[in-house]
Amino acid sequence: MVCSYGTMRGMAAIAGVLPYVQIVLSVLLVAAVLLQQTGASMGGAFGGDNFSAGYHTRRGAEKILFYSTIILSVSLAVLASLAFVLH
Repeated sequence: MVCSYGTMRGMAAIAGVLPYVQIVLSVLLVAAVLLQQTGASMGGAFGGDNFSAGYHTRRGAEKILFYSTIILSVSLAVLASLAFVLH
């Protein structure tokens, strides 16, 4: 496989910025997870209490926050894989 100097320089630039992007994504992901509200009490987190509390229709800002959490987590996983390949 033949790589030109420009390609290698571009990969080095991506590898240099990648940790900072991962830090920003991880902080945003933690914030998105903490902002989500569940209707269950503490007992529901351990398998007891109201079983139907986790299954409700998301609307408005809750739906946007739910999908943004999924997008942030997938993005962080892809960038972590890319960082593994580059190093």
